[in-house]
Amino acid sequence: MSQQINLFNPVFVKQRKHFSLLAMLQALGLLVAGSLVFYGYALQQVELLGKQSEESTKRFNAEQVRLARYAAEFSPQQANQALQDEVRRLEKQLADQAELIELMKSGAVGNTTGYSEYMRAFSRQVVQGLWLTGFRVSGDAAQISLNGAVLAPELLPAYIQRLSRENIMRGRTFATLQMRQPKVVASPVGNATQGGDASQGTLPRYVEFTLHSSADGEVKK
Repeated sequence: MSQQINLFNPVFVKQRKHFSLLAMLQALGLLVAGSLVFYGYALQQVELLGKQSEESTKRFNAEQVRLARYAAEFSPQQANQALQDEVRRLEKQLADQAELIELMKSGAVGNTTGYSEYMRAFSRQVVQGLWLTGFRVSGDAAQISLNGAVLAPELLPAYIQRLSRENIMRGRTFATLQMRQPKVVASPVGNATQGGDASQGTLPRYVEFTLHSSADGEVKK
């Protein structure tokens, strides 16, 4: 007769350790906190990338507009049109200048040398005791008038003769001559005792004259 002996003892069985409720809640809290931190970081990165993408889009659009403008400005058709316009402008300017030169050569505009040569002639012919107070050259120099004064009337013919030697005055003559006494100048009170009446004034010791190249010439005062 055999007998079985049960050697199993529950004490020696390895017991499984299970998480407690508190430990599971703590682990879950850590997971949730980590997820929130990661979500916040990811959201920040997405917002930053969105701004960078928007700026890149703006720059791209601006470059596209600039490229289109440059393409329009420097296109062959535009360049050819600008060149043709410039050529037409230069041709017109050249034609206008040529027309002006021909007009001046024809003498249709009258005096083409200007009036500076008259002023040089008047400045060169200086007579002691005679001076000019004004002159007028009208239109194409067909009318010339001289105003002046002279201490001795006999100096005037000599001045006219010397003036006629100038190239600009050759072939031009003065048709009329007017001579007059200047206005009486009132004498200072202090000079009344030296002779003459202070109320009557004194008479200047020169004669005014006016020369006209024609009878109806105008005088410049």
